[in-house]
Amino acid sequence: MYKKHFNTKHMKLKRIILAIALMYAPIAVNAWGLLGHRIVGQIAESYLTPNAKKGVKAILGNETLAMSANWPDFIKSDTAYKFMNSWHYINLPEGLSKSDCDKYLEKYPEANIYSQTNEMIALLKNPKTSAEKRVFAMRVLVHLIGDMHQPMHTARKEDLGGNRVFVTWFGQRSNLHRVWDEQLIDYQQLSYTEYTNAINFVTPDVLEKWNKSSIKDMIYNSYEICNKIYATGIKNDDKLGYNYNFDWISTLNQQLLRGGISLAKVLNEIYK
Repeated sequence: MYKKHFNTKHMKLKRIILAIALMYAPIAVNAWGLLGHRIVGQIAESYLTPNAKKGVKAILGNETLAMSANWPDFIKSDTAYKFMNSWHYINLPEGLSKSDCDKYLEKYPEANIYSQTNEMIALLKNPKTSAEKRVFAMRVLVHLIGDMHQPMHTARKEDLGGNRVFVTWFGQRSNLHRVWDEQLIDYQQLSYTEYTNAINFVTPDVLEKWNKSSIKDMIYNSYEICNKIYATGIKNDDKLGYNYNFDWISTLNQQLLRGGISLAKVLNEIYK
């Protein structure tokens, strides 16, 4: 009886310790979460040229961009794909000018969101790329273009892109990265198709401007927003909720929209 009681208390203690450990552990970098990536993919499909639609379909078949967008996150549990972990982001120090940032991207020492986006584009443009590698490259490209429009994927190395800035989101323990990945989007309580329909509006002038953006421009745009997020002075144990949603939802929606338009722009250029 005593042994049973001890074991029960021991198990409860282990659960408490595990819960605390998980609470303070950095959350994996997934950028936008399921909904965000699907929104970016769905938006992109509405801006594809006929040639791009044909090119995408030749690779993905009936798999939409929205449904392919999360594949690089889905396979993270497979150790065979561990080499891709650093592809989803790039660590950028504060205070970089546009020209400084451009140079930083070129000399970055490991595979990252900039280098691998360009690598996937090169694979898709190369007529000698195998059918299997084309599927891989398309799925990864769709995901990475979405990732680079999530501002906390161009953030600081010292806090793991906001993963070590521990906050509460409507009373739930979280971190700054997760708030931007998922929780701001999930709070709107829309499906990805409803969300797309709600935000997929852009003026001709803005569309033209975004369609002139290079990969480096896209990253610097997110970096500038990231700097603004840090400039608000969010620190550990801050409580985020209604006010934070009010202050940042327009920015978040703009990044989702720009991500979709940027993805379409890249695919349209590949399949001219």
